[in-house]
Parts: sequence; structure tokens; C-alpha cells
Amino acid sequence: MIRMLLLSLFLAGMAGADTRDSILDAHVLPRFDRLEARTQALSAMADADCGTASAPPRGAFTDAVKAWAAVSHLRFGPTEAENRSFALAFWPDNRGLTPKALTWLILAQDQAVSDSTAFAEVSVAARGLYALEHLLFDDRIATAGNAEYRCALIRAIAADGARLAGDMAADWHDHYAALMRSPGPGGTYQSEAEVIQEFFKALGTGLQMTAELRLGRPLGTYDKPRPLRAEMWRSGLSLDLIRASLRSQRELALLLAKDDADLQMELAAKFDLALETASRIDDPTLAGVASPSGRVRIEALQQRVNEIREAVAKDLGPKLGVSAGFNSLDGD
Repeated sequence: MIRMLLLSLFLAGMAGADTRDSILDAHVLPRFDRLEARTQALSAMADADCGTASAPPRGAFTDAVKAWAAVSHLRFGPTEAENRSFALAFWPDNRGLTPKALTWLILAQDQAVSDSTAFAEVSVAARGLYALEHLLFDDRIATAGNAEYRCALIRAIAADGARLAGDMAADWHDHYAALMRSPGPGGTYQSEAEVIQEFFKALGTGLQMTAELRLGRPLGTYDKPRPLRAEMWRSGLSLDLIRASLRSQRELALLLAKDDADLQMELAAKFDLALETASRIDDPTLAGVASPSGRVRIEALQQRVNEIREAVAKDLGPKLGVSAGFNSLDGD
């Protein structure tokens, strides 16, 4: 009996290690590499052309933001270290701090823009991709103050973002992936099960963010919709980011369920239904939440995402022997 128990624990550990390695090698590391590459390309484009109305920097910006959406559910370890996620992606901005912080920098012509170390100490509200969206797509910010200074600010934000993304990727490759591959007493993770639980929690965090923030914030209530609370509405990327995040979450979910073909099929079908629902919405900024017909379509997408959340909690969690636990969005 004891031998059988030890064998079952050994086999469960081997299965957990295989799943963990698949997630790290096929999902986590490549996506952080892509984020680093896209933010570096954005920084290079800003150096070459910092015109706020130019197509090239706007295109590079879109690529970088989608790359962030694809890792935004991995809110632990290298992403959270040194406040990196907030500095790269300060959203939601419930108090409208970003335009205020940017306006102050522009009008004061703060010289932190000329020193990367000094700029790293600037308020997170004036750093990262969401600050850059204001500079590229908000007419009021894009025309404030001196054009030469705005150009320097765009370049400083883009370079800072590339550094942050590079630090995340390097931390994953040089430290955190190995830490997750070697759980044990005294480590950050005590067992393979704790590593799998971390990834399961990340999946739940991503789905919660999609349902409650990316969709729930603009939906508001029927009597008081909030279209201007949609993520990246100024750049017209609100729906694109939902699609990008769902595709990435789908990948993680199927990797977590890799040892159960039936469960994989169930989860794939639910994700595909959500993505199909999203594809039928012709409303890039989710402005349709303010009209009855548009709202119905967006609510339907939210319902599809919540159905995935339910299946993940009810079917995937027990299969893995883990629970979601507390995540960084709880209590927001």
C-alpha cells in the first residue's frame, strides 16, 4: 500500500513537471521574449519618428500593447518585481492620474526625460504603454506644451518600456524559470503542485481581468454605461486586447489540461465560442455599451468568458488538484 502511494505521488509529480515545463517553454518564455522584441521595436521607432500623428510609431505601439495583453495574466514573479507591471501598464487609472502626470511633465519640461535612471523614478502614471497612448492618440495631450519636449517624452517612455520588458524577460530566463523547475523545501515553491497552482491562478486572474475589467468596466450598468472606461479606447484597441488576451489564456488553459484530452476539448470549445462571439462584434472601442443592441453583444461576450471561468474552476481545478486562491485583482 505504501509503495503504491509513493508511486502515485511520484507519477503525479512527473506529470506536474511535464506540464510545468510545457507552460514555461511554450507559453511563458516565448511570450515575454515577444514583449521584449515588440517594446524594443517601439523604442527604435520612437527614436526614428516621434511624430504623434505618424503611422509607424502607432503601428509599433499596437504591436507592443498586444504583446503586453498576451502576458498580462502572468502577474507574479518577474512581472510584479520592482513594480514593473504598473510601470509598464498602469491601468485601470481610476482617478485619471495619467493625463495629469503627463501634463505636469510637459508643462514643466521635466528633464528626467534625458536621463533613464531619473525617468525610472517618475510616477508610474506617466510611464508605460498607457501613458504613451495618451501622447499618441489624445489630442489634448498630443498638442500640449512644446513639440520638441513631447518628442523627448515619447522616446523616454518607449525606452523605459523596452527596459522594463527586457528586465521581465531576463528575469524569467535567468532566474524565475529555474526557480519554478526546482521546487522544494525552503524555495519559493515547495512542490510541483504549488507551481501548477501558480499557473492555474494566473489563468483565473486573466479571465477575471477580461470579464470584470476589460468588459465589466465599460459595461457599467444598464442605466449608466461607461464606454470611456474601456481599455485603450483612444487607440481603438479595446476589443483587440480582449481577443489577444483570450487567445493567450486559451493556450495556457490547454497546456494545463494537456493530460486530459476530453477536458482540453471542452475548454477549447468554450474559448473558441468566446473568440467567435468577439469576432462578431464590430465595435473596436466597445462604445456600443451605450446602445441596447450593442450592449447585448458585449454582454454576450462577457457571459462566454464567465462560462470559461466556471469550467476552469469546476473542471480544471479539481483535475489538477488545485484552487485559485488569492490573486492580485482580488479586493480591487
